[in-house]
Amino acid sequence: MQKEDFVKILSDQKSEIEAIDINKYCTRREEEQIEFDSSLAQIVIGVRRCGKSTLCIKVLKQKGINFIYINFDDERLSSLTREDLNVLLEAAYIVYGDTDYMFFDEIQNIPQWHLFINRLLRQKIHLFITGSNAKLLSGELSTFLTGRYNEIVLFPFSFAEYCYVKNTDTESRTTKAEALLTKTFNEYLTYGGLPETLNVTNQRKYVMSLLNSIIKKDISQRFKIRYTESLNNMANHLINNFSQEVVINTLKDIFSFGSSHTAENYYSYLKEAYLLLGLKKFSFKSRERIYNEKTYVVDLAFVAQRQDSFSAENWGWRLENAVYIELLRRCNPLSLDIFYAKDRFEIDFLLTQSGHVEHLIQVSWSLSSKKTYNREINALIKGAEKYHCENLLLITMDKASEVELNGHKIKIVNAERWFLQDNI
Repeated sequence: MQKEDFVKILSDQKSEIEAIDINKYCTRREEEQIEFDSSLAQIVIGVRRCGKSTLCIKVLKQKGINFIYINFDDERLSSLTREDLNVLLEAAYIVYGDTDYMFFDEIQNIPQWHLFINRLLRQKIHLFITGSNAKLLSGELSTFLTGRYNEIVLFPFSFAEYCYVKNTDTESRTTKAEALLTKTFNEYLTYGGLPETLNVTNQRKYVMSLLNSIIKKDISQRFKIRYTESLNNMANHLINNFSQEVVINTLKDIFSFGSSHTAENYYSYLKEAYLLLGLKKFSFKSRERIYNEKTYVVDLAFVAQRQDSFSAENWGWRLENAVYIELLRRCNPLSLDIFYAKDRFEIDFLLTQSGHVEHLIQVSWSLSSKKTYNREINALIKGAEKYHCENLLLITMDKASEVELNGHKIKIVNAERWFLQDNI
């Protein structure tokens, strides 16, 4: 491809971003993590279509920065090689003029992209990069860029962001406002927070198309999967059984894999593409942390808005899944690690810092049943005594209250209100 061809492609892409009205975009929590003047590459990663490109374009335009934009997901650039990148860069300067800010969208599509990135970093270029493959842009970054990056993990809309986009009043406490907030929360747990689903007529068709893209482009093509159908079936099975523990040998038997190694690889690929998110069991024994894990879905749209869905009505699981994603948003910037605990009792989420347990969190849709109430309260009490932790939280759809038992105080919070606050 000649330089003139690149100039035309980049001119087309420039016209697209110039037409974007950033005033229509909601503010994302992750914007605070971006370091504009840093010598580190700002790398935003996450599942496809969660808003990575939108976030980068928004913050750069808000700052009034003249930046080069190259979308490597453009089919016209699909056959690029590393040798083409310098010619592409020349074309970019022709289109954009002199600037030391560049935004590369899905650059991991280019072989040996990291060599190009390292050269630009040595030239003091401020780089913004997005990617959908966690292995490429997380597991391999430490090797390729040797610490010269600031990694920002982006998830689909939080409930607060979802309310903003839906123009739902989150401040008023009138009967009407509370009822509409509950309605919006139920919609969020049903339809998820993928930004584009708020503007599509056929959400199921959109979600299925997105799921297929993740399976085929982010996983099958990259890892050269021979049995794509088996991978697809396993993905659907794990999504149907979200918020549950994963047993690799069981997956091996269900899908007749030749070895547990294949099942383990397929599971890791689904996580590396950010479709699924794992949660390790808390233990001071490394082996138990490695081999015990629960799995969650990156967005609840994948639960009900797809074919072969059989877990849509489990609202308790849905709430737990949403809480986990929200905890990831809040804990990542604070360097808090998240686990679950399972002994003679179960704790849904156990937050630690430097190996010390800081918070214990239970999630229950309703506490109206005495059996459920006792189970959740007693688990927190036992957890407080075992892990020497007094930050005890119970998230539920019921009204907020506080319980004191055996010298331990448990804060019961309403889920809708908890999702709207900033602190844990």
